[in-house]
Amino acid sequence: MKTKNSIVCCLIALLALPVLGAFAETPAGFSVQLITTFDYPGSGNSTLPQRISDSGDIVGSYIDSSLVERGFIRFRNGNFSAPIVDPNDTGGRTEGLGINNSRLVCGDYLNETGLLHGYLLMGSRFHNFDVPGSVLTIILGVNNAGDFCGSDLLPSDRQLAFFSSGGIITEFTVPHAANSVAEQINSSNQVCGFFDEESFIAHGFYRDSDGAIYAPIDPAGSTGTIIFGNNDSNWMVGRYSDSGGLTHGLLFIPPNKYITYDYPGSTYTSLNGINVQGQISGRYVDTSGIAHGIIARVVRSAADQSPPGVTPQRQSSQAGPLPSMSEGGRADVLIAY
Repeated sequence: MKTKNSIVCCLIALLALPVLGAFAETPAGFSVQLITTFDYPGSGNSTLPQRISDSGDIVGSYIDSSLVERGFIRFRNGNFSAPIVDPNDTGGRTEGLGINNSRLVCGDYLNETGLLHGYLLMGSRFHNFDVPGSVLTIILGVNNAGDFCGSDLLPSDRQLAFFSSGGIITEFTVPHAANSVAEQINSSNQVCGFFDEESFIAHGFYRDSDGAIYAPIDPAGSTGTIIFGNNDSNWMVGRYSDSGGLTHGLLFIPPNKYITYDYPGSTYTSLNGINVQGQISGRYVDTSGIAHGIIARVVRSAADQSPPGVTPQRQSSQAGPLPSMSEGGRADVLIAY
């Protein structure tokens, strides 16, 4: 009987291997496959999905015909929340930017001073947050432990990336960058985002849990790359533009696998979030300029058809002084959604 039970257990384990290992290693090729599209209810709304939780909830925001922006949650059953509006929003802009498996939402809002401030939302309870000493704070991503990340602007006009882990805030910059933005943090505290150079060209990066930064993330032909989200395998999504004026959705798998996705018929596709199952949230823009939400997934391909790209190089997380506005820096804030 003991031998029979052992055989049964071995068979079960062998049958489970293809499922458990589906995304454990990088096979010959991957592609991005569309599942569905969606729009926040209401005539003329532009729908801007951001992150997707492991359970399939999507956070984002919509812009109505009056250009007022409100956050939302699209629950995994396809229903939508009521508009998310921070109580201190006096500027007509509250964005939903990050969500975790507990439906802890993060984002930012605009007040009467014209500056953005971060918030965390659980249920109906808001907690507003600014990095101490900053004049502007945006919270862009949150992981399942409740750690979060974003970007803050100092009085000296330096824009830094930051993350909060266990209540401890760490600010950092990509070496030689003019501005740095942390977009998402996973359960291993690996942070991804983007930065720009003095020439204002955007490039992707990720910061490993040991503090090392890998940059730049750039597919071949990119004239600007933005990384928005990573999952617990540190697979990343974003978008990049080319010299022809097209914007392409991007999946990046370290160390150097780039997969491009374009919504059929659209000249603008952005992939903004990816969960542990390889489900992706994002958007495309139609010919009238209205944005629509998309849900996609990563699937295996028979062959590797990914385009070439840069292999990000390991760098120190320490950077030299960033330029202030009087030293030729930029006064506007680096933000991309």
